[in-house]
Parts: sequence; C-alpha cells; structure tokens
Amino acid sequence: MSLAVNLRHLEAHNVSLKGELPVKELDLDLRDELILAKDPLQYELEVEELEQSLLVRGWLHLALDCECARCLKPFHYELELDPWTCHLPLQGEERAPVVNDCVDLTPFIREDILLAFPQHPLCNQDCQGLPKELIGKRKQSSETSQNPAGSSAWAELNKLKL
Repeated sequence: MSLAVNLRHLEAHNVSLKGELPVKELDLDLRDELILAKDPLQYELEVEELEQSLLVRGWLHLALDCECARCLKPFHYELELDPWTCHLPLQGEERAPVVNDCVDLTPFIREDILLAFPQHPLCNQDCQGLPKELIGKRKQSSETSQNPAGSSAWAELNKLKL
C-alpha cells in the first residue's frame, strides 16, 4: 500500500489525502543506529493538477525514537514537515512515473523525510555527554588494557628514518 493519487480523479476536482502510511511502506533503509522509525507516517495532503504537473501541499508527521549522539540517552523526536510542498512534472525528462493512471507520491515523501532526519541527534542542545565519572572509568580501563606489544610497535615505527 503506497500513497498514490489517481490522475482521473484530478480531472474533476482536487484530491484530498489524509491518513497514515506504515513506516514499512516508506522503505526508509535506515543505516543510522541512533534513529529508529516505528510509528506510521501521518499526512494530510491536497493534490491539484496544474497544466502538465501536480502540485502537492500539506503536512507530514513522523515520530522517531532516537538515541543521543553524546550521552546515548533514548529520546523521542517529532519530525514535522509543515508546510510540505512538492511539484511533480507529468511530462519531460524529470516526469513522475504514471502507472495505471496513478502517480505514487511515496518516493518523493521518502526523499524529503530522509533529508529532514536529524544528522546528529541530541536529547537537547545543552547535552554535556556522558557523566564525567563514566568517562574517567573508561580512560582507566583503556589504560590498563593496553598491552606492551602495541606500544612497542609504535616505538619500532618511530625508529624508521625516511
């Protein structure tokens, strides 16, 4: 089930689309471990035909479950594209594909949603990261886990005269 609009319906009047689209249908291909989309995309769109193109206007909303890139604390992020506008030519080199008199809006929505994703998700702008006591423990454990063979390899490289 994709989000499609029938061009025959547009001949008589504008088409209003409102509802939810399962996140599986968006095929987001998330590779960022800090962002997870589980809830469906909510949308309300108005589609109108302008000469040889479609004009889609409305809003999109997607709830994301994120992990802070600094402190790793989970938080909820509301992705809002309001207003959202998309112009789709029906002729020419960059025309939108028409299958059975329908234009699938899903790829265009997917693209704009991915562009709006947080690049470096933070639980809040003032996040200081991990607590200092955890950072100190991490440094101590990494210092004790170093083996002398690793340090001698660097010493041997420093002896090279290039």
